[in-house]
Amino acid sequence: MIIKSLELENFRNYKNLNIVFDKGVNILYGDNAQGKTNILEAIYVSATTKSHKGSKDKEIINFDSEEAHIKTLLDKEGLERRVDMHLRKSKSKGIAIDKVRIKKAAELLGLLNVVFFSPEDLSIIKDAPAIRRRFMDMELCQLDQSYLYDLNQYNKIINQRNKTLKEIYINNDYRDMLSIYDMQIVSYGKKIINRRAEFIEELNLIINDIHKKLSGNKEDMVIKYEPYCSADELESKLKASIDRDIRLKMTNVGPHKDDFTFIANGIDIRMYGSQGQQRTAALSLKLSEIEIVKKIAKDKPVLLLDDVLSELDSNRQNYLLDSIGDIQTIITCTGLEDFVNDRFEINKIFKIENGVLVSEN
Repeated sequence: MIIKSLELENFRNYKNLNIVFDKGVNILYGDNAQGKTNILEAIYVSATTKSHKGSKDKEIINFDSEEAHIKTLLDKEGLERRVDMHLRKSKSKGIAIDKVRIKKAAELLGLLNVVFFSPEDLSIIKDAPAIRRRFMDMELCQLDQSYLYDLNQYNKIINQRNKTLKEIYINNDYRDMLSIYDMQIVSYGKKIINRRAEFIEELNLIINDIHKKLSGNKEDMVIKYEPYCSADELESKLKASIDRDIRLKMTNVGPHKDDFTFIANGIDIRMYGSQGQQRTAALSLKLSEIEIVKKIAKDKPVLLLDDVLSELDSNRQNYLLDSIGDIQTIITCTGLEDFVNDRFEINKIFKIENGVLVSEN
């Protein structure tokens, strides 16, 4: 998989941009707050329909405009493919593949697989469970359309059930409606729990070898999936929680409460690990993500590195750069001084200033 070119119109701080990438390593450099990350965000939206920041469509459209366009030209297995995305502040987005409009965003997923790595990804290790769930969901949604469907249905039902819980708090006559929602939550929830468990197993087959090399053979790494309850327990736990749910006006049982932890040499590094250990775990996770895409999608992802090298020491930098291999990589940085050491081949360099591509070579 290769991104050949990207065109932006009224996306973030870009009025117009047309950028042609090399199939190898591409560097986007410039001062902070010039728009380098916005280019990576546009690519991520083209791949997943969502912002890596969790931003809504209306938030990524230029302030002075009501709509934005992203056009991405791809080379997939020697065939040219095109993704057109029309973002609107007051309506849902429109998406076309090879100039044919698609009805569901899910039809896009899997066409372009990307791995996005930024300093914020350290939060996967050390922050709240919702951050880790989002990582897992975004990766699985790229790789498994049935998971995307199940997750979307589950989230809709949870929202409907939560609205009903608020109504029951005022009028108990609505209580009988919960059984209808609960049947659907159990149906979709079991599938989500089982697929997440499989995904963690797949990660564990890869991450330990990577982590051992990154830690100088000092640490073994295992990821432990911590579902709120097992698939078999979901129905009984949901029923047992009804009175509590009504009191709190929200659903307290289900995979929307799941978590997973990183265990290095038997220690939970979120709770007890050093910042260095947490950085190494985050890097191990992202490198494992690349291998997962290769294994499941039978394709090489595009690697997006957003100013991440400045957050890593030289050993971790070198390991990451050595791992790039023949994967198309797009890197943002504030200057080129980090790359003059001839540590790896740079194929194309772009300078970005205030939402404008001012030079390339």
